[in-house]
Amino acid sequence: MDFKFDILIDYLPYFGQGTLLTIGLSIAGILLGTILGLFIGLGKMIRNKWIAFPFVCYVTFFRGTPLLVQIFLVHFGVVPLFLGGTNGIVAGVIALTLNASAYIAEIFRAGIQSLDRGQMEAARSLGMTHAQAMRYVIIPQAFKRMIPPLGNEFVILIKDSSLLSVVATPEIMHWGRMMMGQHARVWEPYLMAAFIYLILTLSLTILLNYLEKRLKTE
Repeated sequence: MDFKFDILIDYLPYFGQGTLLTIGLSIAGILLGTILGLFIGLGKMIRNKWIAFPFVCYVTFFRGTPLLVQIFLVHFGVVPLFLGGTNGIVAGVIALTLNASAYIAEIFRAGIQSLDRGQMEAARSLGMTHAQAMRYVIIPQAFKRMIPPLGNEFVILIKDSSLLSVVATPEIMHWGRMMMGQHARVWEPYLMAAFIYLILTLSLTILLNYLEKRLKTE
């Protein structure tokens, strides 16, 4: 295999830009997805099945359909309605947020339901409303248990962001495809992309393991 380092060096600035965009898209997706996922997860737990039904449908749709299909729907359908044209970065943030929120909703639901019901009863006996008990007692305790699955979702989101290259979002994989198209090479661009994704996911995994250990000692 004739590995050409010179073409890699030429594309390093582009891969650097793509890496920063990948990180930005992933952070935006996980933060916005966490906020939306909390809302959806709480909505899905409502005892009235008719009120909970839309939230159940939301989770079912976004967990049951491929992210690639969701990206196309957002990029070619939703974004043009508001911007009058396509925008890969905006579509990427929206698609990653919607997809992540469905999975995070289930993480929140499982984390909250894993707590003993006596926690809620104790909080209510102190005069707290249901909303106050959830905010100050239940969710903070559940969040510690949700760190590992939330971290896994973040790792998955970083890797799934590579799908945004199909709508010309200039992230890591996009520049790998551009490099392959220009030089008709396979190993250099895709091994470089794989190496960057590996560094990102390993770094995040190490950080999450550290946070998990810190939380266990507190």
